[in-house]
Order: sequence, then structure tokens, then C-alpha cells
Amino acid sequence: MHVKVGCTFIYNSPSPTPMIFVVRPCNFDRHRVLEEVRLLTPTVPVEEFIDHFGNSAWRLVAPAGKFEVHYDAIAAVPPEPDLVLPTLFQTPVEQLPYDVLPYTLPSRHCESDLFADDAWQLFGHVPAGWACVQAICDWVHTNITYGAGSTMHTSGYQAYQQRRGVCRDFAHIAISFCRSLNIPARYVYGYLPDIGVPADLLPMDFHAWFEAYVGGAWYTFDARHNKPRIGRVVIGRGRDAVDVALTTTYGASELANLWVWADQVDEHLSLADTRLVNQQGI
Repeated sequence: MHVKVGCTFIYNSPSPTPMIFVVRPCNFDRHRVLEEVRLLTPTVPVEEFIDHFGNSAWRLVAPAGKFEVHYDAIAAVPPEPDLVLPTLFQTPVEQLPYDVLPYTLPSRHCESDLFADDAWQLFGHVPAGWACVQAICDWVHTNITYGAGSTMHTSGYQAYQQRRGVCRDFAHIAISFCRSLNIPARYVYGYLPDIGVPADLLPMDFHAWFEAYVGGAWYTFDARHNKPRIGRVVIGRGRDAVDVALTTTYGASELANLWVWADQVDEHLSLADTRLVNQQGI
């Protein structure tokens, strides 16, 4: 099936400001980008690069004054929900690939060393592997209240102590528990349409979840929703949200507005068609 994803950022800057954006879907995943467009107002040069986590990034210098970044894409996604493989066992640490090992260690927002005692007390009795990761998701989903209160500077441990946070905090807490139990886990964010679930009445936003390495491969888990979902379009991965910030500004720019969309569309429609549909209100 096809989904239309994208975003618009509007910044106000007192002077020319270097910026980095990570909003384009990654090149290799379950999704496939079919069509995309990027519009900058006013137009400025953009340098595209792949960061050391494999994420697609844009580097530019925003001019003084109002600056708008618009990205729109259509992606093909599998019609099946996230995989569920409850019989997978945990991969022993000594058998983990070298590039997976960093995801067993604490990071800025996933202070797994601070979670260790609680992790073993809560989940030490659960069979190692998929069952343990799912038990962590169940606990976080049940015990952490979703809602405003955290900021971009709130760490996973702070959100855990407050028992409150947004999707990035749910991911950070679950990742920290996993790493405390020697299960590699990494932060993921992207676009998530409401397919096969009741529509969320809140404005669409980017969504964060995580992947755990069990049975010799990476698999999707989502402590916020805690159910398999259809249509995820991954933008980036990293140790935590610091590694895959949506935007990084090197100056005093102010984010004036942000819109995000992720919707299923007819497979025969192009981006131009979808814009026409939106304008006509069909």
C-alpha cells in the first residue's frame, strides 16, 4: 500500500544560521520511497550526506528572516503489521556482531547503568529474548503516562522517575531496560500513519519507537502503542534521540511552526494528485 508522508518547518532567524535536517526516509528498510519533493523558501544550496548511522541528512545555511522547509513523499509499505516472533531467543553477548555491541552500552538519554537494579528485579525472571523485550514494552506501556511534561533535554531515566513522557521517552526507557539486560536496542523515529487503528484526534507528529536485536536480527518494538502497526516509514536510527535529531540549528533560530503528515493514499495517485485532492477538499 502507499502512504503520503512529509513535513513543513518554518523558522525565524535573526542572522544566517547553519542547520541540519534529518526528515527524509532512509534508503533501506521495509518501505520504498516512490516519489519525493523538497521545497525551500527562500531557495538555498543544500548538501546531502549520509551520517555515520546511515541516516540521510541535509546541511544548509538558513537565511535571516523567515525560512520554510517543505518535504513531501509517497512511499510503498507492506500491508502486513510489524513482525511478531515470540520464540526468538536472546543472542549471547559474545556472539553479537561488532557493529551491534555499541547498542548494549549507556548513551546520553539511555542511561542503562542507572536502570540495572530495577531491570533485573522487574524482568530478570522473564525468558531472555523476545519475551523479555515484550515484557519491557508491556511494563512501560502500562506504567508510564503519555503526555506533555518532558523536553528535548529530558533523559530516559528522568522520564522513568517521573513516570511520564512522550513517545521518545517511552522509547528511551524501554531501550535502557533492554541494554541493562544485555539486549542490544536502538532508537528509531519516522512517520506512522493511522492504518488499521482509530484515528488519533491530536495533530500528527513524528513518532519514536525502538528496535531490539534478538535471534540474530533487529526487530521493531513500540512501547508507546504496544501493538503491531502497519505503515511505518523509518527516517533514522541511533543510540538515542541525540543521534537522530530532526533538526540541529547552530544559532538563535526559532521554530515558528511545524506540520507533519502520514496518511494512506490511493495507489494510483501521484504527489501532484494528492495536492490537488487536498486543495479541493475531496
